[in-house]
Formats: sequence, C-alpha cells, structure tokens
Amino acid sequence: MKIIFSGGFTLGPVTPLLALADLIRSEFPDVEFLWVGTIGGPEKDMVEKRGIKFVAIPSGKIRRYFSLKNISDLYNVHRGYVLSKKIIRQFKPDICITAGGFVSVPLHFAAKRLGVATWVHQQDLRLGFANKLMIPFAKVFTVALEQNINVFPGKSGEWIGNPVRTEILHGDAERARARFGISADRPVLFALGGGTGSTTVNRIVTEAAAHLTDVCDILHLAGRERPKDICEQTAKHFPHYHFFDYFDEEMADAYALADVVVCRAGFGTLTELSALRKNVILVPDAGHQEDNAKLFFEAGAAIVVDERAANGNYLASAVKDILSDARAREKMASNWPNVLPITMAETVARILRRSLSEKI
Repeated sequence: MKIIFSGGFTLGPVTPLLALADLIRSEFPDVEFLWVGTIGGPEKDMVEKRGIKFVAIPSGKIRRYFSLKNISDLYNVHRGYVLSKKIIRQFKPDICITAGGFVSVPLHFAAKRLGVATWVHQQDLRLGFANKLMIPFAKVFTVALEQNINVFPGKSGEWIGNPVRTEILHGDAERARARFGISADRPVLFALGGGTGSTTVNRIVTEAAAHLTDVCDILHLAGRERPKDICEQTAKHFPHYHFFDYFDEEMADAYALADVVVCRAGFGTLTELSALRKNVILVPDAGHQEDNAKLFFEAGAAIVVDERAANGNYLASAVKDILSDARAREKMASNWPNVLPITMAETVARILRRSLSEKI
C-alpha cells in the first residue's frame, strides 16, 4: 500500500498524521509513505526523522477577504496543483490523507482529478476553510469530536477521536530532570506556545516566573521563531526558570515531568494532553482555538485564560490554584477522554480496508 500525507506550515495538521502513520505501520508493515508539505515549513525535519520521504510544493492561503496576496497565492496554488499531479503519477498512491492545511488543497484536487481516493480528517471544532474545499469529494471523512459528525452539510463524518504519536506516551520524568537541568524535587510547570511559539504566551510565562519562585520550576518551550531576549533575562534572574527553543523527541519527557501545562489550544497539543490526562491551562489564539478551548473548559478538562486580559500574576494565581487542590486536579484529568478519545489502530485499519477494498 502507498499513502501520501499532506500538511504543514504549522504543526497542527502534522502531529496527528505522524501518529496516524504509526498506527498504519502497526497494521500494514509494508506500507510506503510520502509526505507533501510546505516550502520552508517546520514539518520537514519531523517527517524525515521518522523515515518518511518529504516533498515540498508551492501553495497559498486563499483569504476570504480582499488582499493583493490572493493574486500571487492563486498562482502558487496552480503551481502546486500541477506539481501534485506529477507527484501522484510518479508515486501512484492508493490514498491521500490530510488533517487540513492549505498545502493539501492542490494535492487533493489533483488526486480527485486522477481518480485517487482521499481521506480528510477534521480536528478542530470549527471547520477550516481548506477542509471545506476538500471534504465534498473525499472518499473518507473522519472527525476528532463527536459534535462534528454533521459539521459538513450533506456529508456525515465518522467519529474516530484523534491519533497520538506513540513516543509521546513513553516519557520519563527522571530522565527529563537530567535532560533539562531541573534538579529540585518540586512541581513543574511546562509552558509551550505551539509549533512556532507564541510571543504572547512567552510574555505571560516569563512574567509569571517572579510569582512562582517558591512554588514550582518552569520548563518553557519558547519556539524557534520568537525573540529570546525576555527569556534570557528571566533565566538570569530566576534559577527555577528554564527555556528551550525547540523539542522533538524531548517532548515526551517534558510532558512526563509536567504537573501543569500552559499552552495554546491547537488540536495536536490537545490530543497529546488528552492521552496523558494532564492538568492544563489553555491560552487560545483568536479564532478556532477559542472554540476548542471553550469546549474543553465546559467539559471540565481545562482552565482557560484570555490572552487579551492576562498577565504573569494572573497566570501564576491559576497555577497555584491547580497545584493546591489535588482533588480538582484528579477530576480535571479524568474528563479528557470524555471529550477527545484516542484513535485506535484497528479503527484506522478498518477504514483503510473498507475504502481500498479493491486495491488491498
């Protein structure tokens, strides 16, 4: 079996597909993968480290408002479509799979044109524009959330939860202490701002460091693309604060060490937190992440902080509240699977066999 995955620019659509690749390999050891991603995106390293060949194509974000960039991006979409047809003819996939992202649109249009089956997975509560374009002609349409089974008019989705990367489940807290230089035997706050980092989350977390000196250690994943001046200054003044630019295989250990996680509300991160049943403070980005955060807040699985009103003192107070109430932490952690179950390998295998019964 041959499968093309697509997605990139941000890691939101990437991490669940990498997890899906693990599940597929466990059921079909001879499967061959190809990844079609963005030029210069952060996904290339992650994909290639997992032994998946990576190819980049030009594409563009089609904005639903006037912008001169739409002209150049339409040209890039067309170039991506032409290259996608070439890639599909050469690789001869049985199916193309995506979890969203604008780079997937020309590829899935080309797959439809060439008679190749497609699978679109909807993660977020709010339907993204790229998925709106791809779902109508998808052979397989699955959703992470039960509420989204009927999110697309005239086409029912199958609720499968969301896949999680296998390595995320095997972190080690003691190894993490040595790896990150955290020797104190006290609670740890792990803060991250998504695949590329968040200037706002970074600001709030560094401000909170002064209020958490006697409470916990802070492990801060600041992001490769964000300024580090404020992080460097904070680290000089507060030895309980530790910051890093980027994690890959280190992420599992960071999660294992964390007593509380502060993060955005992207669905890849939410899936990993659900699998690990962590205590979480969400700082959603404006837009679809706010919908995601509201869903998990209402289910009692997370606390939500509005980035427009929050500061370091506010965040520190929320962290202290969680750490001081063991019963509340236990209840919060137990609510995660009720909202977002983890996709099982047998479910993926059943979908593939059913969809490609003539080819497998």
